[in-house]
Amino acid sequence: MQLPKEASLLRIFLGESDHIKGRPLHELLVELAREHGLAGATVLRGIMGFGASSRMHSSKVLRLSEDLPIVVEIVDTEEKISAFLPKLEGYIGDGLVTLERAQVLSYRGSKPKSDTD
Repeated sequence: MQLPKEASLLRIFLGESDHIKGRPLHELLVELAREHGLAGATVLRGIMGFGASSRMHSSKVLRLSEDLPIVVEIVDTEEKISAFLPKLEGYIGDGLVTLERAQVLSYRGSKPKSDTD
């Protein structure tokens, strides 16, 4: 798969405790992106943050949180990201979704290894 130099970066900000039907929401979103043939997705776990509720989420020992910030980043062409956005309906309750232009400098991959390699 090739990506043009100009692409889109979709960011979905969640909490670690966000689940749908007992499954972590970030896992479902990455699987959904893969099913729709998007170029790539990454889940980042934050160590500290706050959102619309202004409630602090932190990994500090004295302030142990079980709801650390999670960011799902998805990159592909503007057209494919735009077509994917309606698929998020029903998945995103609380949280923030942003979209921005991304300049693709490199996008290379080797053949996927099997689970037995």
